[in-house]
Amino acid sequence: MKKNKKSRKVGLFQIVMLGLSSIIGSGWLFGSWEASRVAGPAAIISWIIGAIVIGAIAFNYIELGSMFPESGGMSKYAQYTHGSLLGFIAAWSNWVSLVTLIPIEAVAATQYMGSWPWKWAHWTHGFIVNGEISNLGLFVVFLFILVFTLLNYWSVNLLAKFTSFISIFKLGIPLLTIIMLILSGFHGGNFASQGFMPYGSAAIFSATTASGIIFSYNAFQVVINMGKEIKNPKRNIALGITISLAISIVIYVALQFTFISAVEPSVLAKVGWHGINFESPFADLAIMLGIHWLAVLLYFDAFISPFGTGVSFVAQTSRTLAAMVQNEHMPKFLGKINERWGVPRIAMVVNMIISVLLVALFRSWGTLASVISTSTLIAYLTGPVTVTSLRKMAPNFKRPIRMRMLQFMAPLAFVLASLAAYWAMWPTTVKVIVVILLGLPFYFYFEWKTDWKKTKNQFAGSFWMIGYLIFISVMSYVGSAPFGGQNWIPYPLDFVVIIIVSLAFYRWGISSSMVSTDLHNAKVVNDQINLDAYEDEPTDENKEDK
Repeated sequence: MKKNKKSRKVGLFQIVMLGLSSIIGSGWLFGSWEASRVAGPAAIISWIIGAIVIGAIAFNYIELGSMFPESGGMSKYAQYTHGSLLGFIAAWSNWVSLVTLIPIEAVAATQYMGSWPWKWAHWTHGFIVNGEISNLGLFVVFLFILVFTLLNYWSVNLLAKFTSFISIFKLGIPLLTIIMLILSGFHGGNFASQGFMPYGSAAIFSATTASGIIFSYNAFQVVINMGKEIKNPKRNIALGITISLAISIVIYVALQFTFISAVEPSVLAKVGWHGINFESPFADLAIMLGIHWLAVLLYFDAFISPFGTGVSFVAQTSRTLAAMVQNEHMPKFLGKINERWGVPRIAMVVNMIISVLLVALFRSWGTLASVISTSTLIAYLTGPVTVTSLRKMAPNFKRPIRMRMLQFMAPLAFVLASLAAYWAMWPTTVKVIVVILLGLPFYFYFEWKTDWKKTKNQFAGSFWMIGYLIFISVMSYVGSAPFGGQNWIPYPLDFVVIIIVSLAFYRWGISSSMVSTDLHNAKVVNDQINLDAYEDEPTDENKEDK
């Protein structure tokens, strides 16, 4: 029995493949084009910066994930150290980012369908109008979202087999695209014809968030949520995230390099990088270069790749919403788990309805990517504060994975997340913050139903975050022109202000940690950890020696 148990655990290779499969979604289909329009050839640097931001954030969550190996843990960490109000803000922000992932993958698939070149498919050309999903396209998006949900609604086993199958396409097609486009149409002069940074250095940072680069990299929590189901988790969780992120950097940078070099110089001379307008970027390039078979393959992959990511995140999003019920700030029926299938079906249906409303409001891939990036970053801001606070509040908690250099990496992650949220540009930053604040009526309603008198105590652990959201909103408005602001604080002085003030909020956040029943609940979860399960298991060679 023991042997069978171990055999079901996931090894390093599977973890890396899971991470890559989650990271390589619709971002590769549109990210290079969007980033080129914003930053030109310098978009290559944007992909590297985006990876550094996500890598620094993930560093903090590796320790938290190992301390609390529970379903939907990302929705609970902040509540353990700072009380229910901050916990709700973090959980709601994380849920907003996840629930937006479902429609963006449906939009990606629909947008590529909208440019199918075949005569029999002319009816699809009405899916996109002026770069946005039309009413007809919305109907197709709704159908995609429905199918994503139904695949999770009925069978987890079917989901596992389906996602394993499409992983081949998600990794193989981007690599094939890179090779074929470089061999067929490499124009090295594109990197300098209009300057490597035609729109200045500020555009490099703007592209990082506004073009979907942060969104493209953001999937590390899929690995962290696996917890003790991983072989040698002390070694393989951090290593799996690092390797999958490193490989994805190479793939995304190579895709950006390929896109820049494949654009026809005559087209570039006429419209510039800002004016390049593709509905199906890499497929359009393949057709321009006469590689029609590759274009067909790309249209097929544009259907399969986002489809797989959308299906995967339906499951994760429903579990995140169900986990918020355990925090006692959502209706209990949302957390109900179906006994036969083991999934929170009602939460899935609610997420489906919200996804439909989101795509009806935000009808382009780029806009949805900015919403996801900004809400994700706001949720992640609590991670560095929480993990550092736990080191002080609960030094005796079990830490299967204790990260080194946390005293440096935690504030660095907080600052980078703050800068990246600012890069989303006015008014996107403020719009997302408003969406996050719309969740507060749920919080206050359930607080009123339980014990309203204790609610004021929760503000003590959350004032720093409320102040921070006000600061980043104001900063987005008064900041430099390249980021949509009034230019009252010009670039790069705006970066200096954000760095200094963010560090002050980071220190305030740590000092606001509070011992409450939530910390006791955290101890209950932490006590269930079997540290032996996190010890390195002997390899086959070692077993033979023994």
